[in-house]
Amino acid sequence: MAELRVDHEPSQERYEAFIDEDGTTTSVGYIDYMTEPDTLVLTHTVVHDQFSGRGFAGQLAKYVLDDAAASGKKIVPVCSYIQTYVERHPEYKDLVREQR
Repeated sequence: MAELRVDHEPSQERYEAFIDEDGTTTSVGYIDYMTEPDTLVLTHTVVHDQFSGRGFAGQLAKYVLDDAAASGKKIVPVCSYIQTYVERHPEYKDLVREQR
């Protein structure tokens, strides 16, 4: 499997994943979010069709959740993919912000 690189673009409120294959860097997909105080509201996960089924969405989700945890932020998983990912990976449940 190709090595995934994730770039965080805070000005665009996006984490974007790339792979390098045959000397070309290609976007695999992204996770969009909105920022609230100490919280990332994860709104949308996209993996481009030609890369689906290769585990990239899971790698990207893990990266984003680990980054949120490392920076002391909570998450609100609006995106259905992130909701399912957190359900399947209970180690991330503590990241989910309590409903206000």
